Amino acid sequence: MFRLWGQSVTGVVLASIAGLVLWPVVGAKAALLVYVILLLLLLYHHLYHLTALHRWLKDPRLDTLPEGRFEWEEIFAALARLLRRRTHIESRLSAALERFQQAGAALPEGVIILDETDTITWCNPRAEQYFGLSNQRDRGQQITYLVRSPQFVEYLETRNFSEPLLLRLKREDQELSLSVQLVPYGASEKLLLSRDITRWERMETTRRDFVANVSHELRTPLTVLSGFLETLTDAPEPEPEMRQHSLQLMAEQAGRMHRLVEDLLALSRLESAQNLLREEFVDIPALVRGLFAEAQTMSAGKHRLTLRADNVNGLRGNLEELRSAFTNLISNAVRYTPEQKEIEIAWTTREGGEPAFVVRDEGIGIEPMHIPRLTERFYRVDRGRSRGSGGTGLGLAIVKHVLSRHQAHLEVTSTLGRGSTFAAVFPAVRAAMQPSDAADTDAEAINSNAAQS
Repeated sequence: MFRLWGQSVTGVVLASIAGLVLWPVVGAKAALLVYVILLLLLLYHHLYHLTALHRWLKDPRLDTLPEGRFEWEEIFAALARLLRRRTHIESRLSAALERFQQAGAALPEGVIILDETDTITWCNPRAEQYFGLSNQRDRGQQITYLVRSPQFVEYLETRNFSEPLLLRLKREDQELSLSVQLVPYGASEKLLLSRDITRWERMETTRRDFVANVSHELRTPLTVLSGFLETLTDAPEPEPEMRQHSLQLMAEQAGRMHRLVEDLLALSRLESAQNLLREEFVDIPALVRGLFAEAQTMSAGKHRLTLRADNVNGLRGNLEELRSAFTNLISNAVRYTPEQKEIEIAWTTREGGEPAFVVRDEGIGIEPMHIPRLTERFYRVDRGRSRGSGGTGLGLAIVKHVLSRHQAHLEVTSTLGRGSTFAAVFPAVRAAMQPSDAADTDAEAINSNAAQS
């Protein structure tokens, strides 16, 4: 500072000295004229640099900083240092802001920053997805203008942010359940945090339905058992026919509960993350022959059973799980097919080399609206008919899980009153070849079984 003052005063002092020196030589008027000219040059020097500084201030960039002379050189050098320091600080702030925005964008929850008037100042992509917002378009907009749920507006107005709000919104033809909570911070800003809990709500609904269905399925056989036990206990000498009938019904209900528990345990094992698939070579021809024999036993001669095999290749998979899934498909066909109608069991290969286990029946058929929900636990098209046939309501759920573990899928086609076709379709990579001699033997055995049936 003193140096700048010194340089500025030095110019005036030098002009004064020049005037005093010239005074005796050229006279007072000439010396005064020289002094004034020197002061004007000094004034022009400052005005020139001030004009350059004013132009630069309109667009303060480091590469356009004007060059100065004398005291202005130091002033511009100080401005250059200040500008470099400011650029460095801005760069650090910009990097920090970018990191913050990247972190906010990576959050699995939706984040919206609101000011004291509930105006949007920033939101991350997840919040854009949840609420249908745009960070570029909707910044500066009132959140209540864009999220018009009366529950949400009331939540903002009451200012009771200790508990989250359950908000249900329609997004792309589906209902989205959000847990929304406002978190005040700073002087008057707020964070609007949102989390998608649709899956958890569905899981809780499934859990409640599962408990209710299991309780309902167990209540009937337990009621029958307890009723007959009470009757047999109270009767001093029950009649042989009544006792035999009671014991038979009790055995049926006990078997029903046993099948239900077995199916529940099977589902539990299939759904366990620790229960990894133990793969082996599955002799499909031998399995199909065994399943065909079981189908004949289940049918007891009431249906026309046929067996067809387009190939005798094996499969990479788990024998017990596949046997369980295929048995469920066959038992469903036997239960829901009237007497003297046909049931076909087939092992075939589709285009692209995809092996498939197919059960086709001429049964009662299924309405199209029921087909997407057939693999849900305890879902029944006709509850009375299903319970009367002895089904637990878990068979197709087991089939779905077994096929999923084998990267396979279930295809269902049905016509009401004309029959249904259930196909377990496996990826081509799971097909496995057998030795040629074993293949010939299996082909003969399958054709022999088919001819006998």
